[in-house]
Amino acid sequence: MPRLLFVCVENANRSQMAEGFARFHGGYQVEAISAGSRPVGRISPRAIEAMAELGIDISTQACRSLDEVSGEFDAVVTMGCGDACPGIRARVREDWPVKDTAGRSDAFYLDVRNDIRRRVQTLLANLRSHR
Repeated sequence: MPRLLFVCVENANRSQMAEGFARFHGGYQVEAISAGSRPVGRISPRAIEAMAELGIDISTQACRSLDEVSGEFDAVVTMGCGDACPGIRARVREDWPVKDTAGRSDAFYLDVRNDIRRRVQTLLANLRSHR
């Protein structure tokens, strides 16, 4: 079972959506979590609403710090935030140039959500083909 970690600074928007998509598209065959270098302690209501539009509930996901993450991962993905996650071991490391959603329009926000969905689907397909 692939173990995935998605990281953005606040662990409130982008990484939470990526975790939700990985759980949704990977089902029981994937373990996905998200974390942040400076987590704000809550998931953005905007992220919850944007994912709910697609039938994905992320409202019960945890908002956590990178300090709370341990173990080895099949993939660690940072979201264009420069977080290196040096103490976390991973077979695959990717930095996705996903734009920050703070203060952006609804259309921009949904474009970012859809971009994350495509990237997660590609990551899952690549991990499956290398097993």
